[in-house]
Amino acid sequence: MEQLPLEITAAADPTFENFVPGSNAEALERVRSLAAGRLREEVIYLWGEPGSGRTHLLRAAARANPSLATADDVARLDAAGQQALFSAINAARDAHGAVLAAGDAPPAQLALRDDLKSRLAWGLVYQLRPLSDADKALHLRAEAARRGLELADEVVWYLLNRLPRDLPRLNATLDLLDRYSLSRQRHITLPLVREALASVDGETRRQ
Repeated sequence: MEQLPLEITAAADPTFENFVPGSNAEALERVRSLAAGRLREEVIYLWGEPGSGRTHLLRAAARANPSLATADDVARLDAAGQQALFSAINAARDAHGAVLAAGDAPPAQLALRDDLKSRLAWGLVYQLRPLSDADKALHLRAEAARRGLELADEVVWYLLNRLPRDLPRLNATLDLLDRYSLSRQRHITLPLVREALASVDGETRRQ
């Protein structure tokens, strides 16, 4: 039997184009405008739970505009990091740049210096909402179509109900199913999905 290659394809670099907005379309557009220098506000602060997309947007913005000052997980900043962010926001307000920062709570609830918390609230503040199951289902179908695959509804919901729901792992699973169906010369059906996932589980246990 042909050995299934189990290596995980490297995740695509975060860009604005491969960000799945869901209910965060306004935040995406404002961050894109900030990175392009088209936004009148100089500071944007994003907050949300892990997996909501804040790190993706920061990395996408930094790729689009390397001169943009960015700070992720601001609650983890030490004294020097807080001072650097404080200075960057002040400079941005004096028309010397722009700042995109992110954390897991709104500014007022962050364990930071009071003057820094107030400055993070100076500009636009967006709470990023996690994708709904319907959003993730649409993403899976779109990604499958981009790869020339067709996923039946029962396959989509099986994946969403049985696997971790973060997009990187869902995309990695699509890579696996693509390779598995190609190596077996079979369409992606629910039995094939179960077979492919069982083969990975068996290979993991043997390692």
